[in-house]
Amino acid sequence: MIVRLLAGLIVLAQLNTATAQLTAITYPDHSDLLVLRDAAGQQQPITTAAQWAERVQHIRAGMQQAMGPLPDVTKKVPLDVEQISEEKTEKYLRRKIRFTPEAGDKVPAWLLIPNDLISTGKNNSVDAAVKTPAMLCLHQTVKIGKDEPAGLGGSPSLHYAHELAERGYVCIVPDYPSFGEYAYDFKTQGAHYASGSMKAIWNNIRAIDVLETLPQVDKNRIGVIGHSLGGHNSLFTAAFDERLKAVVTSCGFTPFHDYYGGKVAGWTSDRYMPRIRDVYGNEASKLPFDFYEVLAAIAPRGIFSNSPISDSNFDIGGVRKAIAKSGEVYKLLGAADKLVLAAPAAPHDFPKAERDAAYQWLDELFMKK
Repeated sequence: MIVRLLAGLIVLAQLNTATAQLTAITYPDHSDLLVLRDAAGQQQPITTAAQWAERVQHIRAGMQQAMGPLPDVTKKVPLDVEQISEEKTEKYLRRKIRFTPEAGDKVPAWLLIPNDLISTGKNNSVDAAVKTPAMLCLHQTVKIGKDEPAGLGGSPSLHYAHELAERGYVCIVPDYPSFGEYAYDFKTQGAHYASGSMKAIWNNIRAIDVLETLPQVDKNRIGVIGHSLGGHNSLFTAAFDERLKAVVTSCGFTPFHDYYGGKVAGWTSDRYMPRIRDVYGNEASKLPFDFYEVLAAIAPRGIFSNSPISDSNFDIGGVRKAIAKSGEVYKLLGAADKLVLAAPAAPHDFPKAERDAAYQWLDELFMKK
């Protein structure tokens, strides 16, 4: 366990160092993925996985130009997981916890543990001999925050943590800063972050750390799922944290030029990326990253996108372009089958048929030996 933790810290340290050195690399066309540029603007075609890995560092650097820097690993403090309450449901144990993502902060979350992983021992202890997949479950923009994915209110079509726990997945469901029970002021508590997006990414990375402390979780089978706010937050987190082996994003993205015709002001609140307004003047053409790159940065890990054709937030035409372009990278890496698009005739929602398809897709990746 100590060796694995040290290895993870080394990877994150290298990531922080690399992105700090690469902030000068710019790409005029973020959809042109299979090219690699240098600081002088000279470019070469990408034909190998090693070249693509270098481009991924450029993508992460571009994301951090808009979101602010990913915190250094020195910001990691003991998780100090605190149990608030627990309740046993028909198929899983629902435990309310708080964990420490960084000094002076506590994230409220639900932890859902399938009943067959709970031993008959004292205090609902877990059976360390059983290893199972786990999911980080991220909520949409909704006042009740984590309660909706956990099945405790909101839309039944967004109870995906509840449904996954009933299928045998361990699930952690954190509140996004300022939602649910997570009172958070971005201008005071979050003053050391350039964006709410990066704060959420860091919290999600620490939530994965929590999952890795659980003896029944298989550390090689951890994924993430989210709708809307949770949909793009899932992609952002996976782009930075390679421990996430699968992403289910529902109504989570479209390229910035296709977001309300390029009117990107909706991304500039304190909860998102104020630099889009303050540094880049709300001009989509000036932004230092785009969703073509975010999707591709996750390759060859799996992505399942639920993108309804009548989603008023995230234009399906843009989604299809982003999937096609990022698919070129997946093909290069020999993982063309790992990128899946479902486009139901629906509005901004996660219909049952698409949820079932996403769960089956996860089962194929994680549950079958």
